Amino acid sequence: MRIAIFHDYFGAIGGGEHLVIAMAKILDADIITTDTEAVKKIDPSVRVISLGKTVPFPPLRQISASFLFYFSDFSQKYDFFIFSGNWAHFAAHRHHPNMWYCHTPTRVFYDQYPVVIQKQNFLKRQIARIWIIMHRFFDQQSIRNIDIIVANSENIKARVMRFYQRNSMVIYPGIDTTQFHCIEYGNFWLSVNRLYPEKRIELQIEAFRRLPNENLLIAGGYAEGDNVSGYIQKITQDLPSNVTILGEISEENLIDLYSRCKALLCTAVDEDFGLTPIEAMASGKPVVAIDEGGFKETVTPETGFLVRPDVDAIIEAISAVGTDPEKYRDACITRAKEFDITHFAELLKRAGAKDQYKPH
Repeated sequence: MRIAIFHDYFGAIGGGEHLVIAMAKILDADIITTDTEAVKKIDPSVRVISLGKTVPFPPLRQISASFLFYFSDFSQKYDFFIFSGNWAHFAAHRHHPNMWYCHTPTRVFYDQYPVVIQKQNFLKRQIARIWIIMHRFFDQQSIRNIDIIVANSENIKARVMRFYQRNSMVIYPGIDTTQFHCIEYGNFWLSVNRLYPEKRIELQIEAFRRLPNENLLIAGGYAEGDNVSGYIQKITQDLPSNVTILGEISEENLIDLYSRCKALLCTAVDEDFGLTPIEAMASGKPVVAIDEGGFKETVTPETGFLVRPDVDAIIEAISAVGTDPEKYRDACITRAKEFDITHFAELLKRAGAKDQYKPH
């Protein structure tokens, strides 16, 4: 069976991009996307078809991506189609049978809409309202063309029902746990996330400002054209000496950091699922994460702490874990194996079986 995976674009490299490439390799599928420059940073062996470049300024980037997918037509070249991301499913009207692997409904259209609008000045607020209301309408129309929705967590399954009134099945993302290992419990904590406001990196920085004997390395970048310069300026303006922002790093360097860090810190707002706790646990490292979203589905008392999103709670958990992080090692490795890529592959193939496809 010839399979194509439509994915929004490869900008900042995150869990979604890694998962798309994993899906392509599992299913021997082609990836159809817009901006492709970053694909080769992950795996140069994957087959990629580009629909062209998007306009590198929000919201024109999102609008141009939606148009590129909507007017694409690969219906005669493949037997089955998977959509990944927020804009790729605009191709669904021409491509059946299909499946949307949903990382989340577009949050700026739904649960984060009030926050996004509130942050804008008067003129930008009016422009944002017009774009969001119009694009949300077309988003809703496009979802009607999806045959099956697969959610990446129970958290996202609930969002899909809330915003689309559609049922979905849950298939947790997977990682190749054999790639990860533990060398030591070193003198630094690790944070792995895109440099976006919803990651609440300022909480991490403030916690470590008050923990001068601990060190934090923050790995992750941002996509070209994303309007985050103000946020980055804010978090780097008065950076304490024990916090280092590494920016985007290679996969090899990231695996090395996991192997040598003391533990992982995660502070994202209502994270969709979050692969980084699994990667850390596969390396035998405990996790301190905010008690929200997908973190609640992966982090257990045996593998770390779930805490309130405030600096005092984070400091308390860091201090507790930091005294003996090695005691979590066996439980972390065992937990990570529950999310191994082999389980994901099996469930993904089962979800794509032709007998699954019935009109919703």
